[in-house]
Amino acid sequence: MKWSEIKEIATRLRNNPTPSEAILWEVIRNRQLMRRKFLRQHPLIYDADRNANEFFFFIPDFYCASEKLIIELDGPVHDFQKEKDYHREEILTNNNLRVLRIKNEELDNIEQVKKKITDMFGM
Repeated sequence: MKWSEIKEIATRLRNNPTPSEAILWEVIRNRQLMRRKFLRQHPLIYDADRNANEFFFFIPDFYCASEKLIIELDGPVHDFQKEKDYHREEILTNNNLRVLRIKNEELDNIEQVKKKITDMFGM
């Protein structure tokens, strides 16, 4: 896919967050959580054919570059795409990124979710 197309997809996702994404974003945006900067729906390129201007990418729900941490919120659709999620996570971890999966219903206890995230910081 071309870079311009990837940016367009990311923008569309950022402008249309799921209710769960909106909840978590209010807690982690503007360096509110341990002063870490998180990006929302930020494309991560894991392979490219620059001659053809083709990029292979993932757009995680949230990304913290300083921690190399991806946060994925899992709604009911993820119950039916476990193999796809496993393959995606394998590619990301092979690129030295860590993935934290949080089920949507876990957001009912936002303090526990914040602890789960900060535990990934290794502090």
